[in-house]
Amino acid sequence: MKPLKGGASMALAAQLLAKADIQINGDRPWDMQVHNTRVFDDALARGNLGLGESYMDGDWDAESLDLFFCKLLRADIPQYLKPWKLVGNVVRAKLFNLQNRRRAWQVGEQHYDLGNRFYEAMLDNRLAYSCGYWKNATTLNQAQEAKLDLVCRKLGLRPGMRVLDIGCGWGSFLGYAAEHYGIKGVGVTISREQQQYALKRYRHLKLDIRLEDYRTLDEPFDRIASIGMFEHVGRKNHRTFMAVARRCLAPDGLCLLHTIGKNKRTSTPDPWVDKYIFPNGDLPSVGQVGDAADGLMVIEDLHNFGSDYDKTLMAWYRNFEAIWPDFADHYPPRFYRMWRYYLLSCAGAFRARDIQLWQYLLSPQGVIGGAPRVS
Repeated sequence: MKPLKGGASMALAAQLLAKADIQINGDRPWDMQVHNTRVFDDALARGNLGLGESYMDGDWDAESLDLFFCKLLRADIPQYLKPWKLVGNVVRAKLFNLQNRRRAWQVGEQHYDLGNRFYEAMLDNRLAYSCGYWKNATTLNQAQEAKLDLVCRKLGLRPGMRVLDIGCGWGSFLGYAAEHYGIKGVGVTISREQQQYALKRYRHLKLDIRLEDYRTLDEPFDRIASIGMFEHVGRKNHRTFMAVARRCLAPDGLCLLHTIGKNKRTSTPDPWVDKYIFPNGDLPSVGQVGDAADGLMVIEDLHNFGSDYDKTLMAWYRNFEAIWPDFADHYPPRFYRMWRYYLLSCAGAFRARDIQLWQYLLSPQGVIGGAPRVS
């Protein structure tokens, strides 16, 4: 181990990291390689925001950043931190509607509108930007098609059905459902890049891809899907989302809600992810989803395959590393470190089971005899 001089913050950090079997400047892939000791002051004062920005600045590294975060979160090290500089973030998330109609468009402009060429290179061939289903899959393309087909089968899609996709992304679900199940579909997104891509790619299908906030929807559908969008809805709007789904869904219809989720109702959005990746994001808890559905929807089924997101993120990361030389001239080095931190820290969080991936199957009135279990 290389010696490194530091103060009280480094000593405290070393004690906390030791609880997770992480050493400072150790020789294992998950050990923290420190180039500037200010990282410890930043992390202790600002939690993951300080840790992430220090990584983006090159103050520290880890050969296997995913293992670093898995160990850190599995040992529940964040519970020992009370980052005083983030008190305002906590209050803001609890008191204000950060996902109102004006602010809801920010994530599209900042994240999803980076450029379709970038996402085409990193994602699968359908541009499904959500967790794949790896039960019988060995490649990213297989896992994403398996996820799309899983959703179709859970919804019991049949030719001619009118299907709504809330947060349709680049159109992967509606395109697959139209090609394989013969549905007619409407998709809404808050990203112009996604809308333009989907309209062009699926122009031969009976699909209507709109640039629209979900709250304006008020028309009938046989089935509704929302895949990887509920994370942007926000706790102040969970009930509104369910009310929109209920008013648009046929009495005998089904709704499939696919969302990342958190283990604790009381936790607040991660400040680094909020600032750099998904502005105004807010992961729901099981309790919060239940509160939103209360009296509006019957929860027919709940399926957790969060460990599959670890595999999905690592596949995206391998693609990202492979394609980076083609994009290095278009984005600064700090962007590279930001995306590396994003993909690998999230992979580690799913591996540690700190966050989950749920698919809820919902119905307005309850399915007589119960909805068939599909896996």
